[in-house]
Amino acid sequence: MSEQPGPLGEENPLSLLSVVIPARDEEDCIVPAVERLHLELRLAGVPHEIVVVDDGSADRTWPLLQDLARRIPELRPIQNSGPNGFGRAVVSGFDHLRGDAVVIMMADESDDCRDAVRYWMVLNQGWHAVFGSRFIRGGGVAGYPWFKLFLNRLTNHFLRFLFHVKLNDFTNAFKAYRRVTLDGCRPFLSPHFNLTVELPLKTIVRGYSW
Repeated sequence: MSEQPGPLGEENPLSLLSVVIPARDEEDCIVPAVERLHLELRLAGVPHEIVVVDDGSADRTWPLLQDLARRIPELRPIQNSGPNGFGRAVVSGFDHLRGDAVVIMMADESDDCRDAVRYWMVLNQGWHAVFGSRFIRGGGVAGYPWFKLFLNRLTNHFLRFLFHVKLNDFTNAFKAYRRVTLDGCRPFLSPHFNLTVELPLKTIVRGYSW
């Protein structure tokens, strides 16, 4: 993890982690994804809620979530009632969460549940945000098309140069924020995956510690 000095200090403890998961047509993976995440957080003693935002699914994602919520009280499925889009679904999750800390995760289990616990622990040291990276020791990508990977690295290097920061993975959605940080970054303008860049850039530019 890269970092900018200046945490708030451990005198600012957090009480509830909200994990926001946008989901569209994820009937094949959403149930095991939520079950494994819930188990990992419960075993680690992390107070949590899991806010899954159904973003206009045409499959059985929504009824599966409703059924799963009967078994896992920490699950709060909601439907994005506005226009669809990854960014819009994530922001809809922000608008409904109850926690004072937020982690954004993907529905396909491409993010490691254990890292969500690590994010929670680091946020509790007083940081406003925690940014992991797929391109440092311990990270990694699998099944990434080479041309898409090339564009990803080009974009991230450009942003590093432009903003003079060490962060090398702006484009990964899997990041953590205190709720006060997100509130300070509003309004959110990106309707799709460009939200993954907007959030860390606003965090950095507006002076929050990370």
